Amino acid sequence: MYVWIWRHLPGPIGAKLGQVLLLVVGVSALLLFVVFPWIEPHLPISQVTVPGQK
Repeated sequence: MYVWIWRHLPGPIGAKLGQVLLLVVGVSALLLFVVFPWIEPHLPISQVTVPGQK
């Protein structure tokens, strides 16, 4: 899959590295700001802190 992406990016190696960096940042931002907030209410975890001992 990564080889397929690398082969289909236009330009010399420097341009390809820049495009790969933009792709990684774009996918990360999409996951962080869209996908994870959308799926968070559907996760089975309801308590995110551990209660202290008495």
